[in-house]
Amino acid sequence: MPEGPEIRRAADGIARVLSERVVEEVSFGLPALSHRGEDFQGSLVSAIETRGKALLIHFENGLSIYSHNQLYGRWFVVKRDRYPKTNRSLRMALHTAEHSALLYSASEIAVLDSDQLSQHPFLTRIGPDVLDSTVTWRDIVGRLLDPRFRNRSVATLYLDQAFIAGIGNYLRSEILFDAGINPRSRPADLTRKQLNGLSRSTLSISMRAYQTGGITNTAARVKKLKKSGTRRSQYRHAVFGRDGASCYVCDELVLKDTMAARRLYWCPLCQY
Repeated sequence: MPEGPEIRRAADGIARVLSERVVEEVSFGLPALSHRGEDFQGSLVSAIETRGKALLIHFENGLSIYSHNQLYGRWFVVKRDRYPKTNRSLRMALHTAEHSALLYSASEIAVLDSDQLSQHPFLTRIGPDVLDSTVTWRDIVGRLLDPRFRNRSVATLYLDQAFIAGIGNYLRSEILFDAGINPRSRPADLTRKQLNGLSRSTLSISMRAYQTGGITNTAARVKKLKKSGTRRSQYRHAVFGRDGASCYVCDELVLKDTMAARRLYWCPLCQY
């Protein structure tokens, strides 16, 4: 499933061709929305934003289009009507005079007015966006110590969008490894130093993934690994997807466990 950084990068690409531009045509591939395209014809796109893994396209006419990619959704930005070669199902198409923004395979799309937007069940439940520039590491510490979250394992907590929005499976493993935190620990069990470190890693690893297109290893490590001929699948992450391989820090073997019903990778020595 695309995580916050991937959705933010998709939003950046869409914004480059849609923001402050008039949409000439909108079409939906979902039967429930097939009649709504005409609501946007000739309307100006006023803003594009992400809230965790959700993407919102706001229009001057007061309506917004909400989308969540779920597991398989993918955005394409192309020249007008130059559709990509894919077997995916087209779920939404937005066309300006020069470009098309196309969403394939997503099943969660909604047209919302301002009242519906403010009451949307997913958007009202999620916590702060991990990529929000106004969120500080101290804010994350405060949430870790919040009574709603402090007694849950961090392995579970870091998949809960009500805690922080935008973190998914690979970011969970990479953040906990970077902070040196055992995934079974609870925030209530951690020292102030550990809480501070975990909070900083939460923001820095997520931002690194956004800036690099999903790479969470350090730039120096990536450079060294690429020079040695290591494949992207191996230099992209420090632990995620590397079960049975040697930890880049201590040479211990990386473990794979199932926690909160999802696969998690960690180093038993670095994250003792």
